[in-house]
Amino acid sequence: MKDQVDYSLYLVTDSTEAILGSRDLVEVVELALSGGVTIVQYRDKTSDTGHLISVAKQLHEKCKARGIPLLINDRVDVALAVGCEGVHVGQDDMNVSEARQILGKDAIIGATVSSIEEARVAVERGADYLGIGTLYATNTKKNTKDIIGINGTRKILRYLEQGSEAEKKVKTVCIGGVNASNLQRITHQLHAPSSPSTPPKSIDGVAIVSAIMGATDPKASSAHLSKLSKSVPAFKSKSTEPHFWLENDSDEISHLLAESLKATKNVKQKSPLSHNMTNLVVQNFAANIALALGASPIMTNYAAEAPDLSQLGGALVVNMGTVTPDSLQNHQQAITAYNLSGSPIILDPVGAGATRVRRAALSTLMATGYFSLIKGNEPEILAVAQTSGIPLPPAPQQHGVDAGPPTSTLRQRASIAARLALRERTVVLITGKTDVVSDGIRTYAVSNGHAYMAAVTGCGCSLGTVLSAYLAANPRDALYAAVAALLHFDVAAERAAARPHVSGPGTFVPAFIDEVWNVGVEIAEDRWGWEGVARVECVRGLGGEGVGVEV
Repeated sequence: MKDQVDYSLYLVTDSTEAILGSRDLVEVVELALSGGVTIVQYRDKTSDTGHLISVAKQLHEKCKARGIPLLINDRVDVALAVGCEGVHVGQDDMNVSEARQILGKDAIIGATVSSIEEARVAVERGADYLGIGTLYATNTKKNTKDIIGINGTRKILRYLEQGSEAEKKVKTVCIGGVNASNLQRITHQLHAPSSPSTPPKSIDGVAIVSAIMGATDPKASSAHLSKLSKSVPAFKSKSTEPHFWLENDSDEISHLLAESLKATKNVKQKSPLSHNMTNLVVQNFAANIALALGASPIMTNYAAEAPDLSQLGGALVVNMGTVTPDSLQNHQQAITAYNLSGSPIILDPVGAGATRVRRAALSTLMATGYFSLIKGNEPEILAVAQTSGIPLPPAPQQHGVDAGPPTSTLRQRASIAARLALRERTVVLITGKTDVVSDGIRTYAVSNGHAYMAAVTGCGCSLGTVLSAYLAANPRDALYAAVAALLHFDVAAERAAARPHVSGPGTFVPAFIDEVWNVGVEIAEDRWGWEGVARVECVRGLGGEGVGVEV
């Protein structure tokens, strides 16, 4: 029955010499089938009809032996001649309705779509599944009309989720540049709910071309991809998600503060690595903060070290303070390494809303990997939200790395943080006089801190270092770890500013480093706690304040 087809690992063949080489196509597909491919599309745009039918018959025999459907790209006549299970049609091929009339109701018919309108038409005409893409530019799709990325794919899924019964039920496969290094991130980020209570419509599978057809060992490659498609991503494997509020605010805050104390002790006990890819201006200050915290800092922007460093149980800070082509390339390589190892990554999009160059760099980084936490001031997070595809009112032009005066209310910032966290399946922190932090389900406002912090170069950047240590030492609940990091950082600032000899930002800095140390030691030795000190509130009942309607 076509309703029971498994689309999870969808192989699209490629007969070109650049991908297949001198190998036999049928033998490569047979190896891929033995590795776990669940459906095959025979795609050959250049061979004559006789050759297509001959190869398709051989492929069909191999697929039938394993109970796997074979589809033919575009050529309905070849599918009829072979008697295979169906066809896949593109926007420039025969349409779905015409193919259905020829092949009948039992045939599997899929359609390529890259927009909401194309998806609507394909479903209306009776498509069984949609091939959504292209995610990323590839060598196998040189004539691609639209590179829609994660955001474009999300928009189509969101439309289907909210559409007719047929649109809700239609199967979906994404295609374009999917391989072992990004498969889990893609499927994870596409499973993004539009609200905490609504299960999202996600993809039913990934279409793979080069990662199997061009692999030295197609069987091993298929087996690896199949395993990845069925397992939890490394960057989420230690999490205890899903997380929920406790019903009563008082109980929630009491539990949060108790967990925050445990989190601080874990940092002291584990001394986690904090790998900082940050700007030169703040490296010394951030390293000193990390040492005072009890973490082990390394300040290196050279991505070749990332595969080794990512295996050491620490976390990575990607700080956009200095944006150059070289730094962007190094950031991308490091993000990939840390995602594969499962170690946390903190994104600090410094000045992301200030220039076109920074906005483009942010878009590139967000398309590269998954971030465990995204931290920034209000204009920076607004830039991230817009890059993520969340519709927002026009934001004031950011003039540098400073936040400037707030342009929204606390609840508006909380709503933006929650919506972005839900969409990216991460933790979002908006810094300010009152910090807002959310995982999309739970949102808190933290009012600790001191005005001197805004007058010290690198103070905000060093918060990224603190967050990295806390998330590395406390992987089970990234939101609780983030709140604990905020409290440690902000309360240390309050204590430093209250010292008698501190009279401004210059005298504040050494006192602040001292108090980061003191707070950690006193909590580790059970001599001090957050009761009566921490100013944390639950922000509940958010209704999308300040956020436009997503399509």
